[in-house]
Amino acid sequence: QSHLRELQTTLQQKESVGKKIRFILQELHREINTMGAKANSFIISRLVVQIKEDLERIREEIQNIE
Repeated sequence: QSHLRELQTTLQQKESVGKKIRFILQELHREINTMGAKANSFIISRLVVQIKEDLERIREEIQNIE
């Protein structure tokens, strides 16, 4: 949750935030990987894959943000 709050706060800033967003997304990806490794439920595993796909889409979108 803290990374999501940080991402939301960062997105509202007016200065250059591209690198910070990429770092936060990297941290979110690590946490999702950990969740996926510990998941013992098919439903959770599916959600982890969906979240990874969403994070990748966001990462692609921020490539042009400085």
